Amino acid sequence: MKVSFIGMGTMGSPMAQNILKAGHEVTVHNRTREKEQTLAQAGAQRAASPQEAASGADVVITCVSDTPDVESIILGDNGVIHGAQPGTIVVDMSTISPIATRRIAEKLGQKGIKMLDAPVSGGSEGAQKATLTIMVGGEAAEVDKVMPILEAMGKTITHVGSIGAGQITKAINQIIISGTYLTLAEGLALGIKAGLDMPKIVQALSGGAASSWILSNRSDNMINNSYPLGFRVRLHYKDLRIALDTARELGVNLPATAFVEQIETGLIARGYGDEDVSAIARSIREASGLE
Repeated sequence: MKVSFIGMGTMGSPMAQNILKAGHEVTVHNRTREKEQTLAQAGAQRAASPQEAASGADVVITCVSDTPDVESIILGDNGVIHGAQPGTIVVDMSTISPIATRRIAEKLGQKGIKMLDAPVSGGSEGAQKATLTIMVGGEAAEVDKVMPILEAMGKTITHVGSIGAGQITKAINQIIISGTYLTLAEGLALGIKAGLDMPKIVQALSGGAASSWILSNRSDNMINNSYPLGFRVRLHYKDLRIALDTARELGVNLPATAFVEQIETGLIARGYGDEDVSAIARSIREASGLE
């Protein structure tokens, strides 16, 4: 299958690598062109624009930071919409507004181009290991067609509903993990202040109801007060803004999510926006007198 992948960031580059490893013909494009080089050295073709990338592709995947980026890549002057042929399937794996997703899909549909929204969870580790969780919105026929491509990137792939449903599912994911990051930071701060052996505490918690991916993979960050990049605070903040906007539209109250969003606002203002989202623990440590 001919696949074009647009967005060679922390997530996109390893995702495209895994599609290439699965034996598909891959073309890549990135706004910062030098980021295409790693894939080109592995055997991918390079395209000078999203329009060029879409030309001749069976599937066009986008994985970029925010809603305006996706809109520009797909609908802009040199966008995918101008290169893709009727029947091409555009799969947006970014995390963006579900309202914008539906609007983009409508415009593509006017030209016979299909669209799925398929945001992911699992962080940079999941992207590298091809173990991502992928939440797919769109028509079942298109999901079936791109399934071999999705299976090259992810382990848990679920068709969750019509177009936009993937983005709402991702918003739910970000709401839930925001609370987990916050309460894990609080619990670990309590243990540290009590003088406990924190690696043993994490081991004990991992065998019970408090067990989670975040406990297993991010507790060391919080204990050591060091937050190497996995998923940026500023990107999680963007995701929470999408979740809160969607909740307001639907009349849903999200007090815990709003609190975490405020914590992240402060972290970004103090220059921590490019640290891993587990840096939420900075605020709890500081408030607890651990700094």
